Amino acid sequence: MDLNKVMIIGRLTRDPELRTIPSGHSVATFSVATGRVWTDQQGQKQERTEFHNVVAWRRLGEIAGQYLTKGRQVYIEGRLETRSWDDPNGTKRYRTEIVAENLILLGSARENAQRTQIPSAHDFAPSQKSSQNAPSSTPSAKTPTQTPKTPQQTGEEVISVEDIPF
Repeated sequence: MDLNKVMIIGRLTRDPELRTIPSGHSVATFSVATGRVWTDQQGQKQERTEFHNVVAWRRLGEIAGQYLTKGRQVYIEGRLETRSWDDPNGTKRYRTEIVAENLILLGSARENAQRTQIPSAHDFAPSQKSSQNAPSSTPSAKTPTQTPKTPQQTGEEVISVEDIPF
């Protein structure tokens, strides 16, 4: 059994670049920086930053383009893909990217109050049109317009503190 799964938490190094390919599908590309800290054999604190290229397709790409901005902390779950091409000089070039399958916006306390889990790429069937399930927004709005549902609206039972046995 093989496994190709990537999970990172980091900050965007630039705003996503959103474009539409000839087939009509949306694709967002951006870069995320992650850091690692360790102590070396001499007891010195060491740091290393990695920069990850990320690609988000279709609806997830549209959402990334709408909500992600440079400096924003994000959790990304996906898979690794390496593509190759010949540059104009005839040299074979390679690029390894994370193909995003799920995004969760993270961040500061102010941002946490507005934290939104972005739907997974699997939540949308390929036959659905981009306009379906699209959150409405204004150009200056970067937060979701839907309000969370209360337990009464979702049909869940409300539990009182007095009902808890401990």
